[in-house]
Amino acid sequence: MSRQQTVFRGTTGMITIRDVAQKSGFSVTTVSMVLNAGPAATRISDRTRTHIWKVANRLGYHPNLFARSLRSRRSQTIGVIVFDITDAYCTQILRGIENHLRDCGYFPIVTDLQNDRSQFERCVNSLLARRVEGVIAIANPVYLDTGRLAELAERSIPAVVIGRELQRGLVSSIVVDNEAGTRQAVQHLYNLGHSQIAFIKGPKILVDSQQRWNGIESFARDAGLKIDPELILDIKGRNSSYVEGCELTEELLCRRREFTALVAFDDLTACAAIRALNKAGCQDCSVVGFDDLPSSGFYNPPLTTVQQQLEMQGSLGAEIVEEAIRACLEKRVLAVKHRKVSPKLIIRDSTAPAPRR
Repeated sequence: MSRQQTVFRGTTGMITIRDVAQKSGFSVTTVSMVLNAGPAATRISDRTRTHIWKVANRLGYHPNLFARSLRSRRSQTIGVIVFDITDAYCTQILRGIENHLRDCGYFPIVTDLQNDRSQFERCVNSLLARRVEGVIAIANPVYLDTGRLAELAERSIPAVVIGRELQRGLVSSIVVDNEAGTRQAVQHLYNLGHSQIAFIKGPKILVDSQQRWNGIESFARDAGLKIDPELILDIKGRNSSYVEGCELTEELLCRRREFTALVAFDDLTACAAIRALNKAGCQDCSVVGFDDLPSSGFYNPPLTTVQQQLEMQGSLGAEIVEEAIRACLEKRVLAVKHRKVSPKLIIRDSTAPAPRR
């Protein structure tokens, strides 16, 4: 066996602290203090610590996190519940969660509901069985059992919901400021000279739909902008779809009420509206979406939209859980936090000055 080859020991097939001690010439106690970076390691000379780490790296030693968690009674894991891992909304939030947890030594355990509300209890129980120290739930647009999450908080397992505004209770929450986002969208069109604007509202079952419409009405009142009731349509399903976005845009065109711009509930609906408008020969109609999904910047034309700062929401959620876990360990009382993230208008080619008539 060449020196470059990794030598495996023990029944687990992994290099242990005992192996490193044997190769380095130091006691198991000394090696353990160095590799576990305990407080006592500061009493060991730099030369010794450097030598032990060189031997450990050469042998391919990796800490046994399972054994460490048994000793410390801590798993260093955070449970993350997503409603659909294939949804771009979830994946951007997950990136923010992962980026924060990586830097503070926690590992996320992700479980996917696959848009099936009946799986929620099973997913929670699965995370609890793995002794997660906190839970982050990315809210389903229609369903989320916040009562079950509150039960976790009562057991000193902090919980945070991303995407659902909670006014009270034991569960922290993070949401985007939906009203501010649609205010920015309509103001952008108004500044471009648009006064005849059509709207495709979100499903009535979603809280976000009313909040976004409130932002539109608020700006209209302040600016003296008239909203034509004939240029307002609602998404009828539980969620938006490309097909329905096309159909609703076609219905607006059939009403024979002139409009030079359209504000859609989300990016999917906005892209569908552009498709329907182009098909009808209305290439000079400006369109604004809401979300800023990764594909929106590559649509034809690239979509002007309201960015929800989803990665930031994920990072904030992980930060709140981390702080809450630390408070529990230190037996401190930490107030439940509710954060509202400011959206950002991303201006691209789907909006332009209102055409002169």
